Amino acid sequence: SLSYSYLCVSGPSQELPQFLSMVHLDDQPIARYNNHTRMLEPLVPWMEMVKMKTFLDPDWVFRADMKISTSGLHTWQAILGCELKEDRSKGGYFHYGYDGMDFISFDKETFRWVAAQPQAQKVKEKWEDHPGWFQENKHFLEETCPVLLKRYLSFGKEALQRTVRQAESQEDIPVNSTVVDDSLEVLTCQAFGFYPKEIQATWMRDKEVCEYETLHRNVAPNSDGTYYVQLSIEIDPNEKDHYWCHVMHDGLQEPLVLAWKEEPDEKLQHPGSNHTRRLNKNINCNDKSNQIIVISRKGDR
Repeated sequence: SLSYSYLCVSGPSQELPQFLSMVHLDDQPIARYNNHTRMLEPLVPWMEMVKMKTFLDPDWVFRADMKISTSGLHTWQAILGCELKEDRSKGGYFHYGYDGMDFISFDKETFRWVAAQPQAQKVKEKWEDHPGWFQENKHFLEETCPVLLKRYLSFGKEALQRTVRQAESQEDIPVNSTVVDDSLEVLTCQAFGFYPKEIQATWMRDKEVCEYETLHRNVAPNSDGTYYVQLSIEIDPNEKDHYWCHVMHDGLQEPLVLAWKEEPDEKLQHPGSNHTRRLNKNINCNDKSNQIIVISRKGDR
């Protein structure tokens, strides 16, 4: 997917540029712009090789006829972009926000603007009196944006297809054990340094998915552009051998099914197999046979 996000402040501000914009390929920032520099700044090296126009002028995004209030400080936000779906169909969107609230959106299928606030009705009426504005939006979402998306993907393919980063040391992947209750244990499974963001991870009891019992933390970004996720489950200590962490990701040749193995050297072991995966220093996570998956148990010290 390719998306452009804009922020416009209605009045001059010493601390905040009047225009800010970010360009994202998938969920990775690739360029930015503000009215102080008036330049599109590449955020990834390969963007400097792209010889196509990559920026939408804020004057095109924030039209003069959008003015609502002449006093006070107000903010406009806009996000527009496109995506190429697995069935090769194209999707596009164009949304505006005003002072932090949804304001108006373009529906390219019905060729209409959809007002989300009463204040947006006048803007909607103005825009619908200008067919050329409709055509420009539709052309950008269905033609220009997909062409740019394909172009960027061709240049950024290697960077976007990263799957995991290399662990620097044992401290990067801690395994801990803490007493909670004599009748309660909490198993925690953590996946670090994966990309892209999409991942399927859940706890299983024997062969059944514990969908409702699994406690997820949202997938969160790392500073290097990769992601991490943590999931836990509360169990009866007497049944801990029945629980497994199941992880599926594009960077894995096959799903990982891992369990806490209560041994002195704290091993991670696959069910039904004598093969044991250790968390060694300097794991090469680009080797798909070694992924940073951590099972930690809140139980005996």
